[in-house]
Amino acid sequence: MGYFAVWKVLEEMITDFRKRGTTVPANIVSDLKSAKTLINVLKADPSRLETSQKIEEYLNNVESYLISEGQRFGEKYVEDWLKRLEDASRRVFEEEESASRFVPGLPRGQRWVRVKPSGEMPVEALKALANELSLSFNVQKNGYLLVYGEDERVKDFVKKMATKYGLKAEK
Repeated sequence: MGYFAVWKVLEEMITDFRKRGTTVPANIVSDLKSAKTLINVLKADPSRLETSQKIEEYLNNVESYLISEGQRFGEKYVEDWLKRLEDASRRVFEEEESASRFVPGLPRGQRWVRVKPSGEMPVEALKALANELSLSFNVQKNGYLLVYGEDERVKDFVKKMATKYGLKAEK
C-alpha cells in the first residue's frame, strides 16, 4: 500500500473540507499527523510489522470520517475522492517529498528530522542520541529539535528513538 500517497490524498481532502467551511475534529487531524510520523518510522525500519498496522488504523480512521462527512457534498464528491484514494493505495511505497523541503541554515544534501521533545523523550536524551550517532542538531524557537546529517545516520536516529521510546502515538 502506498501509505504516503494515501496520506497525501487525505491531507488534500481535509484541506478541501476547510475551504468549504467544514471543521475537521482535532482527533482526526491528530490521527493524520500520527500516521505521517509512523510512515517516517516505517521508512527507517521496515521490519516492524506493528508500525504498518498502526499506520493503516490511523489512515482508515481518517478516511472513514472524511468519506462519511463528505456525503454532505454529494455522491459525485465522494466517488471522486474514493477513486483518488484507490489510485493512491496502489502506489508503491514512494520517497517522501519532505526530503526535498528547504530548511534554512542546513547544508545542502543533508537529511533531517524534527522531533518534539516530551516527558518520555526529553530534549537532553535526544541530543545525547544525536551526538552518539555523530549528527548535528538545533533547538528551534518552537521547541522542536532539528536533527540533521547523513541519510543513514538520520535513519538510525529514528530507529533508535522508536526502539528506545516505543511507538506510543498521541491520541
